[in-house]
Amino acid sequence: MIGGGFSNIFKIPELKKRIIFTLAFLIIYRVGVHVPVPGIDAAALAEIFDRAKGTILGIFNMFSGGALERLSVFALGIMPYISASIILQLMTVVVPHLERLKKEGEQGRKKITQYTRYGTVILSIIQGFGISVGLERMGTVIEPGWPFRLMTVITLTAGTAFIMWLGEQITERGIGNGISLIIFAGIVASMPTAIANTFRLVSTGAMGIFPVLILTVLMILVVAVIIFVEQGQRRIPVQYAKRIIGRRMYGGQSTHLPLKINTSGVIPPIFASSIMMFPATVASFITIPWMQNIVSTLMPGNAVYELCYVGMIFFFCYFYTAVTFNPVDVADNMKKQGGYIPGIRPGKRTADYIDKVLTRITLGGAIYVSAVCVLPSILITKFNVPFYFGGTALLIVVGVAIDTIAQMESHMLSRHYEGFLKKGGAKMKGRF
Repeated sequence: MIGGGFSNIFKIPELKKRIIFTLAFLIIYRVGVHVPVPGIDAAALAEIFDRAKGTILGIFNMFSGGALERLSVFALGIMPYISASIILQLMTVVVPHLERLKKEGEQGRKKITQYTRYGTVILSIIQGFGISVGLERMGTVIEPGWPFRLMTVITLTAGTAFIMWLGEQITERGIGNGISLIIFAGIVASMPTAIANTFRLVSTGAMGIFPVLILTVLMILVVAVIIFVEQGQRRIPVQYAKRIIGRRMYGGQSTHLPLKINTSGVIPPIFASSIMMFPATVASFITIPWMQNIVSTLMPGNAVYELCYVGMIFFFCYFYTAVTFNPVDVADNMKKQGGYIPGIRPGKRTADYIDKVLTRITLGGAIYVSAVCVLPSILITKFNVPFYFGGTALLIVVGVAIDTIAQMESHMLSRHYEGFLKKGGAKMKGRF
């Protein structure tokens, strides 16, 4: 059923070319992950990352696709670009100039993108210098000194800039969002190792067949829930009044305002993880007894850690939603276009109503994100699962897959081919 939809991909030359282009650039990215920065003691670095599991270094290494633990030319990954993008989005709220650019359409977005690139380079230089100094102090550098530091900064900054260029090229000439696909490729690259470890444990008798089957069913259910919620919307009905302009009549139609259940996406767990794992990262370089006790309390799997982690996810869900979605602007634009919500007075009443609905569905989204992000700790600590399943990584993987398939679907439908989601009966739309 679904296979017929996939076979239609190769009947559309443009879509076929875009997919091949995307795959080629992702292969280039994966090759670069294995090109190390000169002057590093690989064995000493591997030992450090074995001790750093469960710290912020582990998160950065996951998002870099394993490049950080090898200290390859792509060691910084795309995280500086993501950080710069988030900083620019937050600054649009407090900086009038950026707020005006955001409202100027395509030209304004190009200018913000340019600022994001500058910010990416600046953050890469800072992080690259910090990594070079840190590696020298940890004794993983063969010949420490300023030549090594400058070489590392230039190499890592150039690597991040190249990844940023790869992502933009994939977005423009490939299929899907390039930056998201690069993160996707890095996370998916670790899956074969996890599967191999599971088979090894089964073959040695350390893990039974029945727990593996239960885990497989659980994985399928979790992925299904993520797909359902990520596509879920709360649709607010909107009616547009009829307007006569010249000899033509406009408006009069009924539509809806879609509000996503998970408006903030994967930003809350990324921020929350970074803040929660910061003490563990600092403590890995400092051997003070009382600090070690605090760190042991704030390690994944501990009840205190999980409660604080969930609390921060809730905070960032509401905070990021408030930053990126302004009910007052939506209500004003709706009023200017002659739109209104049936039973709600236009203007402030409409803004208050949208804000009330958004607050309620954000609660549901925060509960959903928290459940998915706490799942890995439960599986690892309570059921001895030999790999990391769930959390931010799974949200990114499923979200990117949905977005990429949707773009393929739009290309196919525009050419009058039946898409694989619709044909296979796998199209899931959440309704809340």
